[in-house]
Amino acid sequence: MSTTTSSPQGRGTRSRPVPTSTKPKVEPLYYLFLFPAVVLFTLAVSLPAVLGFFYSFTNSIGFGDWEFVGLRNFIALFQDPGTVSAYSFTLLFALTTVIVVNAVAFLLALGLTSRIRFQTALRAVFVMPMVISGIIIAFVFQFLFNNTLPGIGQALGIDALSSSILVNEDLAWLAIVFVTAWNTIPTTMLIYIAGLVTIPAEVYEAGAIDGATGVQQLWRITLPLVSGYIVINTILGFKNYLNAYDIIVGLTDGGPGTATRSVAMAIIDGFEYGDYGFQMANAFVFFVISIIIAVVQLRITRGRAAF
Repeated sequence: MSTTTSSPQGRGTRSRPVPTSTKPKVEPLYYLFLFPAVVLFTLAVSLPAVLGFFYSFTNSIGFGDWEFVGLRNFIALFQDPGTVSAYSFTLLFALTTVIVVNAVAFLLALGLTSRIRFQTALRAVFVMPMVISGIIIAFVFQFLFNNTLPGIGQALGIDALSSSILVNEDLAWLAIVFVTAWNTIPTTMLIYIAGLVTIPAEVYEAGAIDGATGVQQLWRITLPLVSGYIVINTILGFKNYLNAYDIIVGLTDGGPGTATRSVAMAIIDGFEYGDYGFQMANAFVFFVISIIIAVVQLRITRGRAAF
């Protein structure tokens, strides 16, 4: 019995499949739609950012001639008491507001997802502040703080309410926290509601069968299951509060003195008064600090994303 041997040309043997690329082919139409967005983003965001970083090393006033000054703007930045005060206020304000807003919004979300009457109507009422402009809210509360509350305090003989909190250097920032929280709690609350309604009722039923009290269910079931939404609200809130501007302008305009002057206000005011190069350095440092805070937050909360 003879055996068949394969020839050098590979006859009589099974041919190996030729590997093919699994990378999907990108349709040219996609690039056509992507191109306008890339151009607009470059012209509106990337190019101004690069130019701003360039001018942070100059003595430019925003127009006309300029000269390179190296790191002089950055050195002066950390030696300027007004700038250091603005950073201190902004960080304190952002941290306090994040805590207040998330605590109140979470409690409201718990209430509005429980079995209470007029649940839908109450949700509509609580989200109304989010549709009103921040500057309008600030002007309304400025009138209340400067006129209505002092009038009530004088009529009732309450010294603590007889003068406006906005003229007190030590307490004016609390008014800004209160108004900002009033304006942003609805958005944060809606995110928490979205998280709470995803928790199956069977989980709470199982906890109740095991003898868990309401507080224990809150700590052992609710908070762990909505931790991702807490991360989202914390990161988004801190980012927004670091850029606080309109409510502060409407309430105190940075006063009394410079006690409530935020970094964003300092940068914009500097542009108006010809401090272009210096404030560009300020904006770049503020950008780096914001990025560092965001990275630290993501590191701490890694693995707890909601999605």
